[in-house]
Amino acid sequence: MKIKLGLLYGGKSAEHKVSLQTALAVTKALDHSKYEVHPIYITEQGKWVRGERLEGAVSEVKQLQFPDEKAFAPMTLNTELFPTEQAKEDAIDVIFPLLHGPNGEDGTVQGLLELMNLPYVGNGVLASAAGMDKVIMKNIFAQAGLTQPNYVWYIRSQFEANKEVACEEVEKELGYPCFVKPANLGSSVGISKCRNREELMAAFEEAFIFDRKVIVEEGIIGREIEVGVMGNDNPSCSVIGEIVPKTDFYDYKAKYEDGSTGLLIPAPVSEEVATRMKEEAIRAFKSLDCSGLVRADFFLTEKEELLINEVNTMPGFTPFSMFPMLWQEAGMTYPEIIEQLIQLAIERHEEKQKIKYTM
Repeated sequence: MKIKLGLLYGGKSAEHKVSLQTALAVTKALDHSKYEVHPIYITEQGKWVRGERLEGAVSEVKQLQFPDEKAFAPMTLNTELFPTEQAKEDAIDVIFPLLHGPNGEDGTVQGLLELMNLPYVGNGVLASAAGMDKVIMKNIFAQAGLTQPNYVWYIRSQFEANKEVACEEVEKELGYPCFVKPANLGSSVGISKCRNREELMAAFEEAFIFDRKVIVEEGIIGREIEVGVMGNDNPSCSVIGEIVPKTDFYDYKAKYEDGSTGLLIPAPVSEEVATRMKEEAIRAFKSLDCSGLVRADFFLTEKEELLINEVNTMPGFTPFSMFPMLWQEAGMTYPEIIEQLIQLAIERHEEKQKIKYTM
């Protein structure tokens, strides 16, 4: 009996196109003799569309989209709500959310799947929400004793009430250069590097297009190194990788469009640094109560000071993204990584079924 796997992709997010790339890659890599694949596409307007099951891998992104199909209520994925023979036949066994950014990676979809009592790949509601909000994430990291760059943050109304005061605070607390980012977005969307007051003011305006909350971080002179973490209660780490941007910093264009970034896998770091980094990555993973997977991003200074930048609870997941490449260097193929994540989802769901909710 094949496992009925729902691939949930697209989404009402600025990272919609990134999700399409991920869904296509996963679809091609799945073992179709083991999985019955059910595409579930979320349009940029938030409309849910369920396509016909796939008998084999598809070759083009457009074949994964079903914009002309009739929308359906997401709750119909749960056979318990519709206990008919047809509903049981159509029911999904496990969901793989291949969503990036708000309305997908931030705990909203995870909460829906929890209510539906469906197993799903990746992090739960708490870890997804905290991992998406960079301010909350960094506050938790600080509580866990993790060393990280200094930061300040603002909501739009606070900034607009006195823009000059906000800029003065950034200059006093962080100085230049600094980085302005939307608090709840990934893939380097809306991020700006600032070297003076004029650039800082423009960066605030840009970031507030994408979020009502903005974080400003001090610029760190150091190497950008990353590690993959996979597991549930007892996670393990991949090898270490290094990002070598050929541009000023690792922005959206460098990540997805022009290939102007070098990757060193494994990264040329000492055994001591690698061990320390893996320990810190697992501590970050556990501090957010993560499950399934994260990619943990660090800075390494010339003095070998290690500072955690962030974790990504649904990292880029094409075969050429950093997370899969790190695990491939550790000896796992791309299909094996997918298989492991699905099994971790099922194990976590079975563990939750042991919880008693009534007296």
